[in-house]
Amino acid sequence: MTRLSAYLLPTEKQAPGDAEALSHKLLVRAGMIRQLGAGLWTWLPAGWRVHRRIEQIIREELDAIGSQELLMPVLQPAELWRRSGRYAIPELMKLQDRKGADMVLAMTHEENITFHVAGLVRSYRDLPLFLYHFQTKERDEPRPRAGVLRTREFIMKDAYTFDRDREGLDASYEKHARAYDRIFDRLGLEWYSVEADVGMMGGVGAHEYMCPSPAGENDVALAPGYAANVEVASAEPQPVELPPALSAPELVETPGMITVAAVASEFGVGAGALMKAYPVVAGDELRLVMLRGDHRVNDIKLQNALGSEFRPARPEEFEDRVGPAGYIGPVGTDVPILLDRGVAPGGYVTGANRPDAHLRGVEPGRDFAFEHVDIRRVEPGDTVDGHAIRIEPAIEAGNIFKLGTRFSEPLGATYLDESGAEQLIWMGSYGLGPARIAAAAVEQFADDHGISWPRSIAPFDVELVGLGRDGSDEGDVAERLYGALRETGLDVLYDDRDAGPGAKFADAELLGVPLRLTVGRRTLEAGEVEAQLRRGRVQRSVPLEDAAAAAADLWRSLP
Repeated sequence: MTRLSAYLLPTEKQAPGDAEALSHKLLVRAGMIRQLGAGLWTWLPAGWRVHRRIEQIIREELDAIGSQELLMPVLQPAELWRRSGRYAIPELMKLQDRKGADMVLAMTHEENITFHVAGLVRSYRDLPLFLYHFQTKERDEPRPRAGVLRTREFIMKDAYTFDRDREGLDASYEKHARAYDRIFDRLGLEWYSVEADVGMMGGVGAHEYMCPSPAGENDVALAPGYAANVEVASAEPQPVELPPALSAPELVETPGMITVAAVASEFGVGAGALMKAYPVVAGDELRLVMLRGDHRVNDIKLQNALGSEFRPARPEEFEDRVGPAGYIGPVGTDVPILLDRGVAPGGYVTGANRPDAHLRGVEPGRDFAFEHVDIRRVEPGDTVDGHAIRIEPAIEAGNIFKLGTRFSEPLGATYLDESGAEQLIWMGSYGLGPARIAAAAVEQFADDHGISWPRSIAPFDVELVGLGRDGSDEGDVAERLYGALRETGLDVLYDDRDAGPGAKFADAELLGVPLRLTVGRRTLEAGEVEAQLRRGRVQRSVPLEDAAAAAADLWRSLP
């Protein structure tokens, strides 16, 4: 029995002073979470009910595809992470036990599960294998923010698949992708799946499950039939008008002009008619990246094109081989050049590799050799299959990765095939964050009065508000209705507090339970129970006779 008079729901009129994200403000104000320290949050009873309901939807859909639930420890030997090559990750929390042994607090569990599978799987007959768990993750997050959206400790569902080969991995990946589709549909969120970078996970492919929201830290490029994280998105650039071609590059003095805007103005062309240079160091090698003057480098795509991490080159590292900062270009240098695919054929303005001068009429291929790569950030108005893209922020609530043999190789996870030959196991990894899902739901559906939970993940199905005192007709009816509602199988929060109608209604709208029923003198005189649909604050009524059954039917119709 859940009576609000005895329930821990510490609602607040004011949001925390440092709160920026709407979900941060409302989850605190609604009494669902409280902060312990930077990036450390306690889920209070109502918030934890939301978290658990999200977990249960995930659990049911993974069980339905044959995945098996287990539980792995957070504290792990550092040696496994050294073997996988991930021990140096800055966000990985590291410590020593009293014997001086190096340990880690896991931020994900690929090392752990691969260690076990390496010892348990022997034959091709043992594969495929699907496993998952819900577990606390620790992350030495440098900038915790936005309430439960970016934290140092959180619970995640991570699932893992183990297959004989790439074909098997593709099939397992597809099963999990369809399970994720069903999960997000059941959660009642707006969402889409997008192409993504594999990042620190490694592997051969990845997708992210995004929930559009102004609070999101990811930018997503969208067009009809296309969705990708901006980190990996590709599109046709908007065309640019180029000046007439020249038979050879022409030197032009440009004293003090080191910005794209200044040079474009001097030559009377658009910024896209310039090629700007970005010198970088990858490993020990200096490289020169060239792209249109109106485009921006995408660091993720550039790192993938280079095949290694990189950093911007310092002036002393490129001035002798190329030219002075502000005036460098691709003509006449022996530095390997990466040219972005957004640079179309034609003559461009670029640095002359000497002080206070630029070249006009520079044509890629004719005037300098290059390696063609896609390293620019897409921009709104670029096109995919003729359709303009738009870019919007989104919350990353889940991700799936084709790991391939990224972890099975260093951790020795193999099996014997039909011929008795030893083969590496092919793996997939699949993550979902219940806290981020809860925050996304708040961000997407809240209004000026508070939260409006989707029916499937709300802390309660119905909130019953009684306006009568103990012993009054209204109080007696509310008590009987509370019992009748529970008999229908609905999860009911009964506000039986000795408080005024205004305070009760304000708290109900703040908490965001999908359906509110109110028993008061006025409605009883009319033979009705007042009903409010939280989404849109639509007012309804149900007949007092058989009100519980009518309310249950109404609840089942809600989003």
